[in-house]
Amino acid sequence: MNQRDSTDIFLFEGFRFHRGDRELFRLDAAGNASAVSIGSRALDLLGLLVERQGRSVSKTEIIDVVWRGSAVEEANLTVQISALRRVLDRGREQNSCIQTVPGRGYRFVVPVTRVEEDVRAAPRLSIVVLPFANLSDDREQQYFADGITEDLTTDLSRIENMFVISCNTAFTYRNKPIDTRQIGRELGVRYVLEGSVRRSGNRVRVSAQLIDVATDAHLWAERFNTDTDDLFVPQNEITTRIANELGAELIAAEPDRSTEHADALDYILRGRAAGLRPPSRAVYAEVISLYERALALDPQSAEAQRRLAARRGRPCSCRSAGRPSLGGVASQRVCAFRQRAFAAPAVPMGRGRCRIRDGAWVKS
Repeated sequence: MNQRDSTDIFLFEGFRFHRGDRELFRLDAAGNASAVSIGSRALDLLGLLVERQGRSVSKTEIIDVVWRGSAVEEANLTVQISALRRVLDRGREQNSCIQTVPGRGYRFVVPVTRVEEDVRAAPRLSIVVLPFANLSDDREQQYFADGITEDLTTDLSRIENMFVISCNTAFTYRNKPIDTRQIGRELGVRYVLEGSVRRSGNRVRVSAQLIDVATDAHLWAERFNTDTDDLFVPQNEITTRIANELGAELIAAEPDRSTEHADALDYILRGRAAGLRPPSRAVYAEVISLYERALALDPQSAEAQRRLAARRGRPCSCRSAGRPSLGGVASQRVCAFRQRAFAAPAVPMGRGRCRIRDGAWVKS
């Protein structure tokens, strides 16, 4: 399927059809969408018919396109047409959306509007924290679930290079069926964080799941339990733990995404992910190499300079226990990077802000 197919959306008579994703949604009077359950073969057939709206499509062409040249009986086509009509014609008083052209094939007769989506890729490390569900017996505890959502959004936004959708926007998805792929397209994010909160007396349980919108796969899930008399102590503790673990998970997962043209940020993310592995000379050398490659692509990258400087140790000292020594030219380069790093502004990382001091990240 070509790139155009993968981004086309068709609107017709109370339906929205995402051809490339093979997704069909029924729209209510308010414009809210609900997914329609129907087979992939029928959706492929629908894609061909709506693209040729108003024109007759022969049975031979339909079988060639939908069944990709496989030898099938015409009865199989009739079954798929019937399945589509049962869904599309529900509530229609006259005629069918799909007209039979005797002796030839079928024609899609209702007006169709093609909507071109913005095909720009979602930013790396982009996420929305959906409103956490309140599973407590007391419905009044919703404020606590909302507090978890807001604090997580704030904490994640402090992670370097993280693009986080605002709470105001995220809360518009409250009490709606969750379609992570649709949310990803609408908000332009790669990841969705969803979860729930249950409180019983002094016992609090928070569950969270990280979802990749491109594949709808769960990348990470965790459950947090705590006891306390002060409600806001566990809220602060839980959001901090989730943000820390989630930040590490996102940084580790992002380099696994395939990319045709690696840029400086790709190598920085790969270096950060490699740095999460148990320390060794091999890991150390790999991290340094990745940051060097980032700088080769973007010599002005302050982040690459800071991270390379932090890995190399104290200012103008390029030899430390377990680390490979550097030659004169490389040593001069690292010293220069460190001097720039010291002059650079503080970098948000988790709660608070951090900068390099004596070769290590410290709170400022």
